[in-house]
Amino acid sequence: MNSRELASFLRARRAALQPDEPRGRRRTAGLRREEVAARAAVSADYYRRLEQARVGPPSLQVMASLVRALQLTSDERDYLYRLTEREPPVGCAPSDVVAPALRQVVESLGDSPAAVMTMFGDSLLQNPAATALLGDTAGLVGEERNTTYRWFTDPSSRAMHPVEEHEEEGRSRVANLRARAVKVDGPRADRLIGLLRRRSAEFERFWLERKVAICRSGTKTFLNPRTGPIDLDVQILDQVAVGQVLVVFTAAARSPAAAKLGLLSRM
Repeated sequence: MNSRELASFLRARRAALQPDEPRGRRRTAGLRREEVAARAAVSADYYRRLEQARVGPPSLQVMASLVRALQLTSDERDYLYRLTEREPPVGCAPSDVVAPALRQVVESLGDSPAAVMTMFGDSLLQNPAATALLGDTAGLVGEERNTTYRWFTDPSSRAMHPVEEHEEEGRSRVANLRARAVKVDGPRADRLIGLLRRRSAEFERFWLERKVAICRSGTKTFLNPRTGPIDLDVQILDQVAVGQVLVVFTAAARSPAAAKLGLLSRM
């Protein structure tokens, strides 16, 4: 933990706040330490030691109280958590509306398949290359729009992956869903998980393993009936503010996979 920077940050944010009821002249700007401590429901001595870099990292409960007491913005909150070497809490209502700028990125990628999904796997947008590679998943409705739901309830959805990779792919999807579900607010992820646990014994088996791992990048083999096997690099980029991810599939320039993608896009 960067104790000195944490202390300096707390002092700066305290100085930026105005007291609820000014009480005559104050020697320094902003709130007193005792006032912040009272707002955060911690002892004045403990808060003083925080600002003097004389104590270890605060608990998560204290961190949340400090965010409220110091009226931190979301960016300031994230910075505070990073100073204590913790992941910032992320909670957002997933949106089904793709921002125009993100849509433009997807549509500009040419032969590289690209798609936008919600964090827990609902397809929202594909460029033509992605539709050619994966089929039209963004055009589906209801639960069928979710890539993990299709994987565990529709055997035909697995045809694009080699059989020997099916179990590991399924396990990876469940671990990713478990990790992603805690990053969004609302009942949609919980409802999806409940449905899958009831409808798929395989999903339930993987779910009870309690593995947690967000998919961010990797290499996957796709079996496309028009081009045969294609090995592609996958990058998954979080769009946290709207609860979405951008998924991009690429191949090295002048590689056999790149040639296949070019052919696929022209079919």
